[in-house]
Amino acid sequence: MNRAEAMELLRKHNKDPFHIQHALTVEGVMKWYAKELGFAEEADYWGIVGLLHDIDFEEYPEQHCIKAPELLREGGADDALIHAVCSHGYGITVDIKPEHQMEKVLFAADELTGLIWAAALMRPSKSTKDMELKSLKKKYKSKGFAAGCSREVIEQGAQMLDWELDELLSKTLEAMRSCEDSITEQMEKL
Repeated sequence: MNRAEAMELLRKHNKDPFHIQHALTVEGVMKWYAKELGFAEEADYWGIVGLLHDIDFEEYPEQHCIKAPELLREGGADDALIHAVCSHGYGITVDIKPEHQMEKVLFAADELTGLIWAAALMRPSKSTKDMELKSLKKKYKSKGFAAGCSREVIEQGAQMLDWELDELLSKTLEAMRSCEDSITEQMEKL
């Protein structure tokens, strides 16, 4: 599946701009991580996994990662892509364990991108570009802030990657900075 096909499939099942922006964010973050972690030749694939990771969430929130295989197969996805997408629901809605480094990154970064974006929206700039790790950590520690973003899942993801939490926070913030302008541009075109 190429990026255009993935985007068409995403748009078929996701109409809410918030969900599309989240998909674009996770796509950008995943591509950044692929390059950062030595998988540059797989960056487009990592991005497609990120783009499609919540394919079923808008239409079937109670069946998240359960309905995804059906929707992905209809769009032409292979078993590896389906496994990668569904693995981010490990221990939450499915028992599909993240195995590949890419799957572990998706598991760790998905929730965190939501928390970072919420923190960015609280800033005068409404941007990640001028956010410091210290500021992010303060928001992260505030349990009432972005309460829907599971700290437990984020911390479990960091453990899967054998990273300290600060490393995951710092890298994901940097990844989001790197793709923020592109996401803004893409959202304006939609």
